[in-house]
Amino acid sequence: MASELRGKRIAALVDDGFEQVELTEPKQALEGAGAHVDIVSPQPQKVKGWQHTKWGDEFSVDQRLDSATAGEYDALLLPGGVMNPDRLRTNPKAVALVKAFADAGKPIAAICHGPWTLIDAGVVRGRTLTSWPSLATDLRNAGANWVDEECVNDNGLVTARKPADIPAFNRKMIEEFAEGIHRREKSATQ
Repeated sequence: MASELRGKRIAALVDDGFEQVELTEPKQALEGAGAHVDIVSPQPQKVKGWQHTKWGDEFSVDQRLDSATAGEYDALLLPGGVMNPDRLRTNPKAVALVKAFADAGKPIAAICHGPWTLIDAGVVRGRTLTSWPSLATDLRNAGANWVDEECVNDNGLVTARKPADIPAFNRKMIEEFAEGIHRREKSATQ
């Protein structure tokens, strides 16, 4: 697994309050597979993680959201936490970036509450996803098929429920990111 992603650039989109382990462990797995991972954030220099019930560590921002484009990356990682995706989904630039990845058919991996931003980007209709259970109704209302499974892949859209699912999430994320562009037929309802 040391070179599947050699030469690939991955954007990890986060704002303050991301569940720290949902960034650090996938990022480490991606880098271990040869990818270069940029932390992309609306925060100017540092972004702060969340560890279960308290603030976590600060991480350097590699790329400001204002200047990030889907064109410079091969895939997108959306960690969860409650605060982080709630902030991102109300940020028009974050929503536009997520939509640009989806429109280009680039693979996206979202864990826990990460799919909230996918909902606001309008990219879940007709897709099968999982998430933290409290998002099930939100995803169904947005037209997704929500399932309670450890890890789900729907044509390059990889989702998982919680930190305990990270090993399966990482394996499937690396596989889908290595495959690259995933073209999808649009249905009459899309």
